[in-house]
Formats: sequence, structure tokens, C-alpha cells
Amino acid sequence: MAPTLYDEKPEPGDLIEIFRGSYQHWAVYVGDGFVVHLAPPSEVPGAGASSVMSVLTEKAMVKKEELWDVVGINQWKINNCLDNEYSPRPVHIILRDAGELVGQELPYCVFRGNCEHFANELRYGKAESRQVRKAGEVVMVAGAAAAVGFGILALASALFGRSKKENKSDQ
Repeated sequence: MAPTLYDEKPEPGDLIEIFRGSYQHWAVYVGDGFVVHLAPPSEVPGAGASSVMSVLTEKAMVKKEELWDVVGINQWKINNCLDNEYSPRPVHIILRDAGELVGQELPYCVFRGNCEHFANELRYGKAESRQVRKAGEVVMVAGAAAAVGFGILALASALFGRSKKENKSDQ
């Protein structure tokens, strides 16, 4: 029988990616069934559409909670995907820093300081968010596509506009 997501056993320092529908929430496993995560006020299991409100908050709380309380009914997986780009910090440093942050209120920005930035900062010492990077790429592609579309429209307008003028002057 193939292992399921719930058969995975995280090790201290592992990043936990929790699938909340339209976005992912991130936490750092600290052992004994607990995670540390940056939680904006709306970040609760099953928050659904109300989690979108987290983009409007400017502060979030660092919490230490049981993994299953944070995951709720959502799917999750261990995801140390940046291990191929960066060396993880020593586990004792990750755990020490995570522990020192518990209970603190930190600035929160969905684009520059979200839960994924927080988790990656603890594990790698690099505050990065692939979700934000992907969203930026989508915006750039959409912007480029719009620019190309406007360019084609302008070119067509110039060509067809000129031919109408030329036809009028020929008559």
C-alpha cells in the first residue's frame, strides 16, 4: 500500500505545507507533534474565503500549536523544497529561533512577510515565498500578453487606418 500524506513523519526543522484551497499555509515542525507558524488573525483551519482577509492585516502572531490543530481537515505535506537551493540551518538553531519567536507579534505582509517567508527564514535564513514569486510571474506574463495584444492592436490600427486614408486620397 502506498503511503499517504498522513503517513509522513516530520522531523524537527521540516517545513509543513498545508493546502487551504486557494493558498498554502506554512509552518515549521518543532517536534513532539508541534509546529511554529506565523498566523494572521484569519488563519485557522477551514477558514476558506475568510482567509483572504489576511491580506488586509498588518500584524500576525507567532504560535506554537499541535500540527493537527493547525492542519484541521486540510491536506498537508513535508515540503523542504528549497533544500536544493539553500543549505538548511542546523536543527538546533531552527528550533532555538522558532522558540524565541513564539508569542511575538510580527509585521505581516502577504507579499513581503507571510507565513511562507517566515518558515523559510527559520529553515534557511532566507525569507522567500514561492507563492508570491509564482503570483508575480503570472502578473508579469499577463502584463506581457496585454502589452503584445495592445501592440498588435496598435499596429493593425495604424496599418488599416493608413490604408483608409490612402484610399480617400486616391479618389
